[in-house]
Amino acid sequence: MPQDKPFAHGPSEEFPGFPGITAGLTAAETSRLTGRGLWAADGTVDPDVVRLAQTLTSALLNGDGDDGSEPLLPAELAAHIEEVRGLALPAYHRIEATDGIRLSAFSLRQRGPGPHPLVVVPAGWTPFGWPLFLWSYLALARRGYHVLAYTPRGLGIPGLPSTSEGFVDVAGPHDWADGSAVIDFATDHLAPSVIGFLGESYGSGISQLVAAHDDRVAAVVALSTWGNLATSLYDHDTRHLAAVKALLALTGGPPETKFDALNQEVLADFLADRNLDRIVEWGRLRAPESYLHLTNDNETPTFFSNTWHEGLFAVNQLLETFEGLEVPKRLNLWIGDHAAPEGPGLIGTEPGRANLPMAEAYAWLDHHLKGERNGVEDWDQVCGQVMFTYVTEPVPDPGTGEPTGENRIVEEALREHRADWSRVTTGVEVLGLTGDGAAGTDGRLLPAGETTAPSEVTGWRRAFLAGVDTEATVMDGLMKTGQAERAGNPKTYDTRKIDRRHALAWITAPLTARQGEGTAARRIRGIPRLRLTVRSTAASAGLVAHLFDVAEDDSARIVTHEPLNVYGLTPDEDRTVTWRLQAAAYDIAPGHRLMLVVDSKDPLYGDASVTWTQTVVSSAEDAPAFLELPLG
Repeated sequence: MPQDKPFAHGPSEEFPGFPGITAGLTAAETSRLTGRGLWAADGTVDPDVVRLAQTLTSALLNGDGDDGSEPLLPAELAAHIEEVRGLALPAYHRIEATDGIRLSAFSLRQRGPGPHPLVVVPAGWTPFGWPLFLWSYLALARRGYHVLAYTPRGLGIPGLPSTSEGFVDVAGPHDWADGSAVIDFATDHLAPSVIGFLGESYGSGISQLVAAHDDRVAAVVALSTWGNLATSLYDHDTRHLAAVKALLALTGGPPETKFDALNQEVLADFLADRNLDRIVEWGRLRAPESYLHLTNDNETPTFFSNTWHEGLFAVNQLLETFEGLEVPKRLNLWIGDHAAPEGPGLIGTEPGRANLPMAEAYAWLDHHLKGERNGVEDWDQVCGQVMFTYVTEPVPDPGTGEPTGENRIVEEALREHRADWSRVTTGVEVLGLTGDGAAGTDGRLLPAGETTAPSEVTGWRRAFLAGVDTEATVMDGLMKTGQAERAGNPKTYDTRKIDRRHALAWITAPLTARQGEGTAARRIRGIPRLRLTVRSTAASAGLVAHLFDVAEDDSARIVTHEPLNVYGLTPDEDRTVTWRLQAAAYDIAPGHRLMLVVDSKDPLYGDASVTWTQTVVSSAEDAPAFLELPLG
């Protein structure tokens, strides 16, 4: 293949290559990656995914065996790379920001006559930068786009060619300015007809913020994203501690080398549970929701894709941002956790293997950047998968044929389309909580109304010992549980193992289908709401509400949850609190029961509970305890 110069008139550097790329990938190795997504079991980026991305990058930039060396890729992947090299010219760059910081970047410039539309891809929050999503750049190039991907400032492992200079600004003003500098570079060297941004996780927040502050962005795709960083990390007076610790572990170095003094102080305050008003102000500065007026003025079409059980950027905060957009918009909600739906489509393993979340993201860009009439113009604003409605079959051991205990999906979960978010919930059912849970037994959830005597659902008190976690945990680990959900293996709970000394539980009778509910006993659609009255022998109390779908054998799956911390209590004071659980789309099967469990701790969160103090939950006559279920 002819080795064209990267640009006749633009800065480009020779790609220095990744250390350790000395042996190629086999077909068996790439096949094992199919559908696995980004994450290893411990919540870090899968090393095999990193090796695949770096090998694809090296093959694309330097050719695969062009110099007579052993090929790096199996034949099918090598052919795919060569096809894209025939369509677009790859190049490696260092783009200078306005303050002199140099950003590592990569481009694919269409070889055919233009002008061509451009998609800019800020990398996600990982130490490996832009190469991780190399597969998606190939997909965009095959669709006729110029591609310009870059690693946001500060991210990366020192010595890797994909690492950018500077300090991580956590999607702050420096990152917005960097996005505009990247657009300037693209305008000078690619001369695009129109510009869109596509980002996953960190890159998705940056994409929204750049688009709000630079009207040259004509469309945005934001995957596994946030709308309000403040409430993503701190909501209901509760720190999302595991999320921040996980993010700090993925920058590519210790905090003192990755953040400037101000951001180090803010992050240290968050971890130490102090100066939280400052945290909120810091997060709002980095919240696309704070700039909705700019996005609306720019009329930027915006596409969101998230998950119901999102562990980093909980779904409710994004819904508020979505509702505030007055532009062409789309919200896809999927089964799983952070990056689980789109992850396989971003990293890629097999040519021609479709990933629906990414296919719809690309369709959004095709419509808004290329003007294609591809059905996007007729899309409803909201489309959500109904949790765990997929059909699965056991996975046999290839040697013995015996079941492995894992399932695989043979029929995808139901997806429901709604014209807008307001039409997801069409009614509510209010359940009262009873106090008949003495000696470790459970209270009842009773339909409120004329059939429930007020004495059953008010005037009671129940207590538990706080500060000790129970089996009612939200997930086994960030990304881990959600990735298993996505693959057809949702976490199963044994509700009998939830220690009632450290938790309170309420449960319905077996549910039956009601008129208009179809085959489901309840169709939960939207945001549940919970009201309780609480007091504590300590000055504060942590509450974590979990909603479970309980089968006939007492095994359960989680529907949704949400924590709440209550401060400034005195031992003789009752405090009535009402809070919203995270949105859900979940069908309760006939014969199943709905269980509410309230305990005081969860590994995801920083809680206000004091170990071995007593938390008392009650239902006041003037503020009865209730669980409000959204139905649709």
